Amino acid sequence: MKKTVLILCTGNSCRSIIAEALINKELGDTIQAYSSGVKASGRVNPNAKRILEIHNAWRDEYHSKVIEDVMDIEYDLVVTVCDNANETCPLFPSNTPVVHIGFEDPDGKEFEEFEKSYELIETVLLPQVSEILSR
Repeated sequence: MKKTVLILCTGNSCRSIIAEALINKELGDTIQAYSSGVKASGRVNPNAKRILEIHNAWRDEYHSKVIEDVMDIEYDLVVTVCDNANETCPLFPSNTPVVHIGFEDPDGKEFEEFEKSYELIETVLLPQVSEILSR
């Protein structure tokens, strides 16, 4: 049975979407990722979508979601990727572990910042999520 992880950010438009897509692409045999925003923007940043398309990680079902849309799923892990989400993270049932693995927000910056975010999420977040969920 696959483990489940929720990637939580403020707007659910860049970092959390990239992390959700990368986990599902690279670790999808054993982990199902979801993402949400504590104050979802309602849109996926075009550069976040572009970087995921370049790496064949984009799925049309990815979209910006509010936390209420994903609260009925039982998670094995919640990961906050921004300080605001870390500070305002809601309580989850079953004492779900919450870890913070923060990244700078590329929103409003040049495309190169989205490339950097993608690489950091791939090299920092994925190994940590994999290690935590393999315990």
